[in-house]
Amino acid sequence: MAKTKSESPGPLDKSPSHLLHRALQRALDIYAETAGPTAVTQRQFAVLAAVAAREGLTQADLVRSTGIDRSTLAELVARMLGKGLLARERSNEDGRANTVTLTDKGRTALAEAEPRAHAADQAILRLVPSGKRGGFLAALRALAAERPKDGDEKADKGKKSKKAKKKAAKKAKKSRKSPEGEPALVVG
Repeated sequence: MAKTKSESPGPLDKSPSHLLHRALQRALDIYAETAGPTAVTQRQFAVLAAVAAREGLTQADLVRSTGIDRSTLAELVARMLGKGLLARERSNEDGRANTVTLTDKGRTALAEAEPRAHAADQAILRLVPSGKRGGFLAALRALAAERPKDGDEKADKGKKSKKAKKKAAKKAKKSRKSPEGEPALVVG
């Protein structure tokens, strides 16, 4: 469980990264308290839920669907394999990749964890004023959304700059015309 820190205002209370970190600590504490000491962890729950939603995911697919980084996910899957919650086998589509499925024990653990995870989520949402919960969830989804790859981001910027250049050229051309629509005389 995370350490509880003082609520003193200061420069950090305007830092989104710091506040998100603190909010995550609090959310994980609420999950741990609600789920109990014998339940799967929040990250294990996320993996079980992702695999249940789509059996046969590769570990790379799990990274994308859960947001857990590759090395952490590899360790997590290894521990869950050891506990008998998951089974792993070579992918039929890619011989270099492994697919992951739930075992019967994994299905049971997920079924036991689901109501606890839901209760933890409700406890977290109760910390947000009721009229702001929809916006809060939308903001979290936006923050958690997958970012474009470096190449995609550059391509988007290139498109925007081409559009901006085209718009600027059109505006410049328009400003050179007289009010009647005739080209203005440029004296130089």
